[in-house]
Amino acid sequence: MKPCIPITKAIMFTNPWWKYCLDQVEFPSGKVGDYHYVLTNGSSMVVPVERDGGLLLVRQYRYTGNRDSIEFPCGGLKDGANYDITARDELVEETGFLAGQLEAVGNFNPCNGLLDEICRVYIARNLAYAGTRPDETESMELVRLTMKEIDDLILSGTIWDGMTIAAWAIARPLLIASQQPAVDSEKQIEK
Repeated sequence: MKPCIPITKAIMFTNPWWKYCLDQVEFPSGKVGDYHYVLTNGSSMVVPVERDGGLLLVRQYRYTGNRDSIEFPCGGLKDGANYDITARDELVEETGFLAGQLEAVGNFNPCNGLLDEICRVYIARNLAYAGTRPDETESMELVRLTMKEIDDLILSGTIWDGMTIAAWAIARPLLIASQQPAVDSEKQIEK
């Protein structure tokens, strides 16, 4: 595939989470035009699993959708932070739980035509309650769901956050596999 060729690059606006960019490019067709996009430090999304297999999500109001959204805890990397630190911080900030075990299980880009962002997905286990520490801009309610309830809420459109749905596509098969009983390797060889 033929790429776009940058002619000029400009950062139009910055805030603590992203940089809004406007480049002039030559498109594969040879035409020149503007390309608008956002640069970020990345983000971390956490799938918290309780000892009984229940999952912790948060319900919060999303201004752009003008409605509540049920989501896994997630946040953007601040300058100087890394994915692991952000995952641990967002988990306790949004749910009030610390992770005894935190495993990175995959990555995705939430909107590759507009963002350079990579979201790293974690599964958190051995949770211990420590108390919530929400940002001043956030108001959240903890939601406990089963795997089937998450699947049903995605199918019904109640869970509509694309990042949560993408993280669930990565984490769900791993959670199912971890619930399967271990196969005795000697018995399997005999068959």
